[in-house]
Amino acid sequence: MTMLLTGAGWFFAALALFGAGYALAAAFLAGRFMQGEGPGGSACPPVTILKPLYLGEPGLSENLESFFAQDYPGAIQIVFGVHDESDPAIAVVEALQQRYPHLDSVIVADGALHGSNAKVSNLINMLPAARHDILVLSDSDITVSRRWLRHVTDALAGPGVGLVTCLYTGEVVQNQSRIWSTLSAMGTSYDFLPNVVLGTSLGLAEPCMGSTIALTRPMLDEIGGFMAFADYLADDYEIGRAVRARGHVLAMPAMGVRHTATEASAGELFRHELRWTRTIRTVNPLGHLGSVVTFGFPIALISALLLGFSWPSLVVLGLTLAARLFLKRRIDGIFGTYAGPFWLLPVRDLLSFAVFVASQFGETVHWRGSRFAVEPSGALSQS
Repeated sequence: MTMLLTGAGWFFAALALFGAGYALAAAFLAGRFMQGEGPGGSACPPVTILKPLYLGEPGLSENLESFFAQDYPGAIQIVFGVHDESDPAIAVVEALQQRYPHLDSVIVADGALHGSNAKVSNLINMLPAARHDILVLSDSDITVSRRWLRHVTDALAGPGVGLVTCLYTGEVVQNQSRIWSTLSAMGTSYDFLPNVVLGTSLGLAEPCMGSTIALTRPMLDEIGGFMAFADYLADDYEIGRAVRARGHVLAMPAMGVRHTATEASAGELFRHELRWTRTIRTVNPLGHLGSVVTFGFPIALISALLLGFSWPSLVVLGLTLAARLFLKRRIDGIFGTYAGPFWLLPVRDLLSFAVFVASQFGETVHWRGSRFAVEPSGALSQS
């Protein structure tokens, strides 16, 4: 038994060192990604931005104002959509409309549901109000820079490009420094973002993210319209997959937008992350299983426990922690972000590993107050 535990300990030590190398590679590739070209002299064509909304989440006004304040000479229309005329998000939009009366914006309040995914139903209801042929979808919890739309339309004009999406970092709402929202933001910046950068840089992944989805109306028609995704939880992923399946390129400009973390409790944070991790496991089981190499620090801690905290195991533990701290510093510097303090990163890593382990069991997820089962196709069914 002792030999078995020792052998397992050394196996986990080797896996942890691989995880440390993974973190260093992600740090290097993040820097190379951000060295890409900025927006060129594109024609800045007319654009309709689609913003589906649901309730008045913290930071919503600041998030939405960043879309009103774009440095973009072309015509911009913003279509906001809600399912209920009493939704508090409407008051936030109306206040911004008064502040930016020159900008073309409209609110669509329509309770019609077209499938299990309420956000996609919202988009279906909003689409008739869109006046331009370039459509840019973006979730309500996203903040963008003033030149975001220039980057996006320039990338969309590239040869063979069918869709543009954007990386995003995590950010806590000002004056709301809860530990749970901080941990959520750190997961976005120091787990999700490096994984996407490494996966795309090595050609192992072509993600499509709800932070930004830009495509033309003819392309949307070609993939079946929003209705084709009305029953999928990972609608952004499925839209990207449908575009790729038709031979088009997904482009990702050298920039990052910001995702606002608003989780107010441990339960809310865990359910949110478990929902997405289980969805990833469903649509990409091999990739999800392979992501175990990203948990270098927790695996090194397991190794140290099995090896009785011997000095070699402690060296491995120190190396994996140092690699993760280096990655955090690089991400903060490259993307100009700060999701949380250095001392909290080990806690964040242990939480990520716990979510990963929990995601291996069960098929249900919690979303917008309801419980769903995720089918092997990625479709939702009421549980």
